[in-house]
Amino acid sequence: MNLFDFKTPLRPAPGLLLVSEPMLPDSNFERSIILLCAHDNEGSFGFVLNKPSDQQVADLVDGFEDFHTQVFTGGPVEQDTLHFIHCFPEIEGRQEILEGIYWGGDFDSLRELAGRGKCTPDRVRFFLGYSGWSGGQLEDELKENAWIVSDKLDRSLIFETGPAEMWKKAMTIMGGRFSKYVNYPTDPRLN
Repeated sequence: MNLFDFKTPLRPAPGLLLVSEPMLPDSNFERSIILLCAHDNEGSFGFVLNKPSDQQVADLVDGFEDFHTQVFTGGPVEQDTLHFIHCFPEIEGRQEILEGIYWGGDFDSLRELAGRGKCTPDRVRFFLGYSGWSGGQLEDELKENAWIVSDKLDRSLIFETGPAEMWKKAMTIMGGRFSKYVNYPTDPRLN
């Protein structure tokens, strides 16, 4: 191995992914992909992108009656709160996480876009709850090899890839040893 081929692991930052290692023993995060929205000394938070709930957004909030899309379980924290990521730069109060991908903002503006038929599932994703870490907690989990930090993210992975395929697709995109993880059984005892 050439010493110059060694790549320093990425550090967590907004707009990066946390991809769970294949044998992560926490059922909340088994084979999950988390989009980090914030990370600093105070802590970190993001949303699990590939854990659909049994809820539809139309069942939870008014103004989305014709918008039939699943709400995802964003994580185990405050599951009685609704959050959204989207591709609408015109929504006031939004925070850009990644170029052209935003978190939150004025919910009434989103409702108006939905009423005009401009809010489509390939441009917005809703979450019940979120994933959060206190200061230093995520770094500790990274030292324990619970997560892989990845910058291999694009709009299609978030909004166009089905939840069942997302973890495998992320591993494949990262390549190298990670592409071999796609064939690991969920339960190694079944191997």
